[in-house]
Amino acid sequence: MQEEVIRPLPRRIAQVMRKRWRAWLRAVHRDVGYLVVGLTFVYAISGLAINHVGQIDPNFKTETTTEKLTAEVPRDDVDAAAEAVLGQLKIVQEPRDYYFEDDETLEITFDRRKLVVDLSAGVIRDSVEKPRFFVRVANWLHYNRGKDAWTFIADGYAILLLFLATSGAFMLKGKKGLIGRGGFLILLGVLVPLLYVHYSGGPGG
Repeated sequence: MQEEVIRPLPRRIAQVMRKRWRAWLRAVHRDVGYLVVGLTFVYAISGLAINHVGQIDPNFKTETTTEKLTAEVPRDDVDAAAEAVLGQLKIVQEPRDYYFEDDETLEITFDRRKLVVDLSAGVIRDSVEKPRFFVRVANWLHYNRGKDAWTFIADGYAILLLFLATSGAFMLKGKKGLIGRGGFLILLGVLVPLLYVHYSGGPGG
């Protein structure tokens, strides 16, 4: 009977690791991916909103309602005119400013609210800025202004993303891995920002 060769423990451990390291890498990659799902939603949604800051306000949306004037609004006394409009709407908050835009238009402004009174039509347009659900909070976290504790979380998230990107490159072998299709896609992903910077002129001086 052939005697079984017992390899030293370190060699057996190394042999197991060589065979199993991709499986372990996939397991860790999977769990880290689950861990960062919440933060990924926060940063991705906030990033989309900030990218379109020229088209929309990423933090607030404006809701406008229209109401008929039910009281006489003086046209020769801006203080009395503003008081009449605020009294009709039962607004007790002190406005930031109020003035006659022209002979037929009175404007009353607050921090996040604006009243435009069309005296000739007898109509009040009430525009209120309201926080966008979830997006405003996501932007607040994304900008990370004055939040020292959040910096550690954001840094940890960035490190985990680097791990996911790096580990993902080594999860498969062969034609679908780093030396095949995976490597081509990585190169393509790297070229996108490089080509954009090149053809757009970059940040300049």
